[in-house]
Amino acid sequence: MIARTNSFLSDSERDAVIELRHAMHREPELSNAEWKTQERIRNVLQQFGLNQTNTFHKTGLYIDIEGTASGPKRSIAVRGDIDALPIQETRDDLSYQSQVKGVMHACGHDMHGSIALGAALAFHRMRNNFAGKVRVFFQPAEEAEPLGGRSVQDEKLLDGFDHAVGFHVAPEIPTGKFGAREGAVTKSADQFRLTITGKMAHGAAPHKGVDAIAIAAAFVNEVQKVVSREMPADDGAVVTIGTIHGGEATNIICPSVVMEGTIRTRSPERRGQLCQRVREVAEGAAVMHRGQADCIIRSGEPPVVNDAELVRRFRQLVEDTVGPDGFNASKEVTGSDDFGFYAACVPSIYFWFGSRAAANESPVHTPTFGASDELIIPATELAVKYILDLLNT
Repeated sequence: MIARTNSFLSDSERDAVIELRHAMHREPELSNAEWKTQERIRNVLQQFGLNQTNTFHKTGLYIDIEGTASGPKRSIAVRGDIDALPIQETRDDLSYQSQVKGVMHACGHDMHGSIALGAALAFHRMRNNFAGKVRVFFQPAEEAEPLGGRSVQDEKLLDGFDHAVGFHVAPEIPTGKFGAREGAVTKSADQFRLTITGKMAHGAAPHKGVDAIAIAAAFVNEVQKVVSREMPADDGAVVTIGTIHGGEATNIICPSVVMEGTIRTRSPERRGQLCQRVREVAEGAAVMHRGQADCIIRSGEPPVVNDAELVRRFRQLVEDTVGPDGFNASKEVTGSDDFGFYAACVPSIYFWFGSRAAANESPVHTPTFGASDELIIPATELAVKYILDLLNT
């Protein structure tokens, strides 16, 4: 059973939130192509009198709601991401199933964007009840470069803000429960492209060439030792080689191999060290086998680091509002999220709302992922209550 946290949303606002969720899910758009989604959200905001939207990262938008009450003027940012994934949905039981072939909201961003809409509508209507400012981001491109979160940081859209609030659906947590943990709750995600250069020769005379495939194999084996022998066990470091391309024929010594992958860690301090060691291992493997290595590393999102005091206050709110069993902090730290750029700018919190229930047990980024509409309003109202507390305390 899902407990209602309060009645911060009017009936018309609730309807708009759910309608947006269904519309986004039916017409999902990939990262950096969220044009229809952007326009749809802008139109809904305008229907409720929020006309001063601002565009960022081309396909994103944000809206500022200024409070008119007296008191300390704090500024809180809220992020709801809006992009989908290149996955073919297989949930035939949904009335709002994706109508776009090969694209679906497999990570819950249709819910995140809808919760952000609910927050904007609620604070606009309640603007006489708080001082300060709420900035609601409808952020594109969380899933793929160029990342929308980086634009928030680069364009200094959080300058002068006190805190930022983000959230994510969690199939690992039962429906009706919420979670958060202090410290790093996601990992950084840097990408590398490694080009290994050898020398072509006849396959029957490998000594006359330099085998780029042999060098690549050495790198694949050795780079994992950086994780297992140089990183602390609790760091959560992962080096993944995701693509490898090389060779043209079975009887030719391959002269060139290109590999791409990711480097992840929950430690901001060891992030640079891990990237440097990947480069050094690549260069060392190449030198050892008489070849060359060119390793280009592109910095991605930093880890999301939750502020301890914000987590303490969130836990207290959940326990007071939902009940003592409503808080769940057991979710494993695994993936990455460009909300890390927000957390790098201001003290932030990134909380989870549970969605695990019968028929909705699939993890995110799978074709059978799904979550009930019934989660959205309680999560929205809890977020509004929490932000209102941050504004007024």
